[in-house]
Amino acid sequence: MIFNSPAMSKKVLLNARQIDITLRRLAWQLVENYKDFSDTVLIAIQSGGTPLLERLIGILEKEYGISGIEKGYLDITFYRDDFRRRDTPLQPNTTQINTLLEGKKIVLIDDVLYTGRSIRAALTAVESYGRPSSIELLVLIDRRFSRKVPIQPTYKGKQVDAFNDERVWVHWGDAKSPSSCYVTQKKIK
Repeated sequence: MIFNSPAMSKKVLLNARQIDITLRRLAWQLVENYKDFSDTVLIAIQSGGTPLLERLIGILEKEYGISGIEKGYLDITFYRDDFRRRDTPLQPNTTQINTLLEGKKIVLIDDVLYTGRSIRAALTAVESYGRPSSIELLVLIDRRFSRKVPIQPTYKGKQVDAFNDERVWVHWGDAKSPSSCYVTQKKIK
């Protein structure tokens, strides 16, 4: 589905049904690698990774019967390399990690992988909670032509060719209306 307007063109990369299929595939890949998730912590990079984590946990619990999955929400605001370079102050979220990460297997979760700088900041922030045995990255969208640091996802929902004058947004809607979920890509001025 493509939307056009004089100011910009916007296209839907994933509709609600495609997002659902993609999330189920990603959940299956996690089950394949982590079985019962006994030494694993799924950590959402705020704020984009939060709805993705919640939906993945829902699938893992409902469809695979896996309960008690340790999860966390990581704020990277003060670890970003552009923290002091903005005109307006960044608004931090609250980090919620209620376990030591020492020796654990970590899966960082974010919606869009762009330059890799947010992931680099997340890797630095995770060190505050211990030294994990491994860290993997799961993203819904991988923008492959925009990397500024050498970071690649372990799990990716969709890889897109978006250039620097294009943006990719994930629109989650609410949990009661999954049909309002979609991913768009549009050119900016």
